[in-house]
Amino acid sequence: MQDKATTILAVDDSPATLEVISRNLTGAGYVVHTCGSVEEAGAFLDETPVDLIITDYKMPRANGLELIKYVRDNFKDTEIMMITGYPTISGAVEAMRDGAGEYLAKPFTGEELLAVVRRILEKQVRRRAAHAGGQELSVFGIIGNCPEMQAVYGLIRKAAQTSANVFISGESGTGKEVVARAVHYNSDRRASAFVPVNCSAIPDTLLESELFGHVKGAFTGAKDSRAGFFEIANGGTIFLDEIGDASPNLQAKLLRVMQSKEFCMVGSSRTRTVDTRIIAATHKDLKRLVAQGLFREDLFYRIHVVEIRLPSLAERGDDILMLANHFLRKFSADMNRETPRMTDEALDALAQYAWPGNVRELENLLQRLVIVGDGPVIDITDLPESMRFSITRGRHGDKTLAEVEADHIRAVLARTGDNKTRAAEILGIDRKTLREKLKRLGLG
Repeated sequence: MQDKATTILAVDDSPATLEVISRNLTGAGYVVHTCGSVEEAGAFLDETPVDLIITDYKMPRANGLELIKYVRDNFKDTEIMMITGYPTISGAVEAMRDGAGEYLAKPFTGEELLAVVRRILEKQVRRRAAHAGGQELSVFGIIGNCPEMQAVYGLIRKAAQTSANVFISGESGTGKEVVARAVHYNSDRRASAFVPVNCSAIPDTLLESELFGHVKGAFTGAKDSRAGFFEIANGGTIFLDEIGDASPNLQAKLLRVMQSKEFCMVGSSRTRTVDTRIIAATHKDLKRLVAQGLFREDLFYRIHVVEIRLPSLAERGDDILMLANHFLRKFSADMNRETPRMTDEALDALAQYAWPGNVRELENLLQRLVIVGDGPVIDITDLPESMRFSITRGRHGDKTLAEVEADHIRAVLARTGDNKTRAAEILGIDRKTLREKLKRLGLG
């Protein structure tokens, strides 16, 4: 995730190493500064903000670990990457425990350097997105800032300026009703009712009565006359969710009210007129239903005046982390608890997961994590198994199996403070097997 505004500080007592780092990263579009000692780096950091520090491990006088501690105490948002010509598992554990996000052994190629730099900067972007204030990043009360959602906001603004029928498409859980409410409450109809109706939740035998109302005695149990949803929404908006599940009979009645703005209550022959805007939504492919003869083509064109397509959560990039932070704060406040912090590994897993249930699934997960959590930190081990392993599948496509295994073992050992017994438990192997893997991978 390269950004030409990204500023990197390289710290090493070897001019040759600094030259290699500077040449490779400058060529990739980064702004690179160099320092030959920890003392020089400290003075530089007091004057110039940087996004990433790449520091050598062993240097005269003060070493890289001391620089890591100084940065962690004073520059919380700055990422740190350790490089060394003396690669040992204990050194890696100590560096990562003290705050280095990545660890790279010398000698390294330009490709290896760039891969690690990009990976650590991706974590920084995710962390910044996760901890950004949700209110500042909301539009129409919707959290999200990705290009796909910016396009949605533009269509909401345009639709709100008219009374045209609106069709909202998107997978289940993407927030279709939220968008429908945004259109209504930003339109001239905002002072009148917004009435949501789930066409798949009401039996077909009752749906006509619910939508159009009935007169007293119209059917068994109709002891009084009652207005329907269309009349309640007169002057406002009716939201027909899951319209793709509407029966042929209901489709015919909806077409009539859309064409003429007229309807009859069940049990009455008197025509009533309404000025009700219709917003319809479905997760189904209506064009395919039309082709299969399951949905009326004339009704399709009536509701399909303005279409707003909602992206799946997996298409929304760092919006996932903004939403996660929003839900964490919301549910923590509901329970009168401090908002927990998510580790980089947990954030990576959320970003890599496919989210088949979209925003609704994310919201339910964060609510569950707040309810069952008993600490200030949410780690990857607190997530469902399918999410824990999505991170491994997603970010190591250019590495060998041995490299992926070494990275994972190193990260687990760092997170457990080099506690091999606990690390073996997390990895699902016994201590002896872990010891053998460390030797085979050159980490022992």
